[in-house]
Amino acid sequence: MHNATKLRAALKKPGALKVVGAHDALSARLIERAGFDGVWASGFAISASLKCIPDASFITSSEQLEVERNIAEAVSIPVIADCDTGYGNALNVMRTVSELEHAGVSILGIEDTLQPARFGHGGATELVTIGEMTGKLRAALAARQDPELVIAARIASARVEGVEGTVARAKAYAQTGVDALVVVEVDDIGIIRGVSAATKLPLIVGSGAMTSMRHELEPLRARILLQGHQPVAAAVKALRGVYEHLHRGGAPDELKPVIASPAELDVLTRADEYARAQRDYLR
Repeated sequence: MHNATKLRAALKKPGALKVVGAHDALSARLIERAGFDGVWASGFAISASLKCIPDASFITSSEQLEVERNIAEAVSIPVIADCDTGYGNALNVMRTVSELEHAGVSILGIEDTLQPARFGHGGATELVTIGEMTGKLRAALAARQDPELVIAARIASARVEGVEGTVARAKAYAQTGVDALVVVEVDDIGIIRGVSAATKLPLIVGSGAMTSMRHELEPLRARILLQGHQPVAAAVKALRGVYEHLHRGGAPDELKPVIASPAELDVLTRADEYARAQRDYLR
């Protein structure tokens, strides 16, 4: 069954899927092997690993798309694409949807923040109007060719507009016909309750403060709980330790307890498949 079809079916069932952030194909394959239900192509993680820059809409659509395509090719579980605001206006969103659909993602989320974002800006989230956002969502739905592709509206208004504003946006976005709502930057479950009561759509919750509240969120139709930044942060710490050890003159063999073995790397990269193909086809 097509990944988008499987994911769409899962969103209709009780219970929340476990999804965690990846920054490249290798991390995505590790996620799959760990038993997660899906991969989130995290904008933060990709910005940090690809260009070593903040997650503030600096990555271009083509840069992000290339990583998302690599991730989708590397795993057999659904991939959620973080495509920021769709990289422009409603017409840009249409192209973004087309590109991501061909890349093989199962869900794409379009957020209602202002682009280009003003970096820093006191930490305040700047939002587009409801009218502009609903236009983008309708354009996204019109551009979709595969009806199984899940298009989600990402709401970033919790810290700016509170419960009332977030619920108003949720209602308006739901009326466009999108398949799901992504609610981010939430540290008050009351906002999730408000959105759940106001709409009938499955919810994707992207908040570190909320992921430990699985049992409270599932009855509110939270179907995906996103966890994103911890893996790439762990990779940074592990890499730093290895580099510092080697720079001090430490022996590579001393790292064996904390690094993957060549055999493990061969499994991750499916070296046996390529070796078999070499035996079968190269003459």
